[in-house]
Amino acid sequence: MRKGQETRERVVAQAAALFNVSGYAGTAISDIMAATGLEKGGIYRHFESKEQLALAAFDYAAEKVRERFAVGLAGHKHTVDTIIAFLDVFRSYAERPPLVGGCPILNTAIESDDTNPMLRERVRAVIDEWRETIRTLVQTGIARGEIRPEVDADRLALLIIATMEGAVMLARILETATPLEHAYTHLATYITQQVRLA
Repeated sequence: MRKGQETRERVVAQAAALFNVSGYAGTAISDIMAATGLEKGGIYRHFESKEQLALAAFDYAAEKVRERFAVGLAGHKHTVDTIIAFLDVFRSYAERPPLVGGCPILNTAIESDDTNPMLRERVRAVIDEWRETIRTLVQTGIARGEIRPEVDADRLALLIIATMEGAVMLARILETATPLEHAYTHLATYITQQVRLA
């Protein structure tokens, strides 16, 4: 890997952590300079603007989240077990967030909903990926006879994402894993009793 590429990746990783803790608006270029040890020109050699760096940092953070889900969902034979594993990935955020500062999808969604349409679209794309993952699992489970045929895949996907991301937010604000534990237990029970067929 060329030195310039290594530097760019280091800047992106360190900026992602800063943005996730202090927000995109709350992080100044001087903060990124301090974290990376680069002068302003060194940062702008790799990025045309702070906005371009913010997008690259979000993409980096989103990939860390994707990796966490890929590991968490791997190896389950029954589709319901895989859906419950999806919940468990969120539950793990209390002790092991994918990035310092908590869930970068939630943090970016809250900050960018009205102020940064490009970041908002990036967040929406990740949420759409989650929705599609759950919809596909439900459809696969119905086809295998593991999930009740009347289950509305999109409704379940929205319920899971809204509940677990809400619990992530509460856990962070209240500084306790209890909201995540309660949300996980409630949804896992519901899925086992109302979604699972066999």
